[in-house]
Amino acid sequence: MKSILDQIVANKYREIQLLKQASSLSNYIQSPLFNRPVISLKERILDQFGIVAEIKRKSPSAGELFPNPDILSQVESYEVIGAAGISVLTDYSYFGGSIEDLKQIRRKTPLPLLRKEFILDEYQLFESKAAGADSILLIASILEKEQAHHLTIVAKSLELEVLFEIHSFEELNKLNDEIDILLINNRDLKTQETNLETSVRLASYLPESILKISASGISNSDQLNQLRSLGYNGALIGESLLKGNFQFGLPEKSFAP
Repeated sequence: MKSILDQIVANKYREIQLLKQASSLSNYIQSPLFNRPVISLKERILDQFGIVAEIKRKSPSAGELFPNPDILSQVESYEVIGAAGISVLTDYSYFGGSIEDLKQIRRKTPLPLLRKEFILDEYQLFESKAAGADSILLIASILEKEQAHHLTIVAKSLELEVLFEIHSFEELNKLNDEIDILLINNRDLKTQETNLETSVRLASYLPESILKISASGISNSDQLNQLRSLGYNGALIGESLLKGNFQFGLPEKSFAP
């Protein structure tokens, strides 16, 4: 039986074929947002223990998270808490998002935007740049090492920052020197199980020279302080913010404007 991740990837390849039929790379290059200067998420995370706050309408593990079509009110709340950047999940079939969400949020906020998507083809990178993304996510578990490196090089040629997501020690072998931020996902994308111990367990094996953030299963400031003590530079938080379950009381530096 295929895992949920296998199903997502198979569906994404079908979507990419449709994307290539619907638009051309030249159309993306000529779009108004394509040549805008990108805003560095990396620099904002370096300035503080950076929180990347996520817009995610639903997920296979949590169901409906944000059915309200007015996502801009959520963006405003993220600006108020001093988020370093905003992650926008654009997959529709499994997460309810769209590239239009990214475009709408780009028009609203000056914060750096991460397009969180299952990226398998360089076409998606051009689409991301044309929609106003400043950075993109590459997921080790769905990419071969050479494929990940190629996509990283293309993204960097478009001046997009690259976040590289791993979940296990074995996936460290897929790292390359061009990535900007290493993201440790505490959720196993195949089983959808979440455990913060993933970030704890991997911390001592991560390269010291690279910027590191932890994602998934983070709901309070004690966890953020633990991650900071382990050498992490920030965290990506989605579900606990969207559900209103995040327990604040953070150190001032964490959410500094």
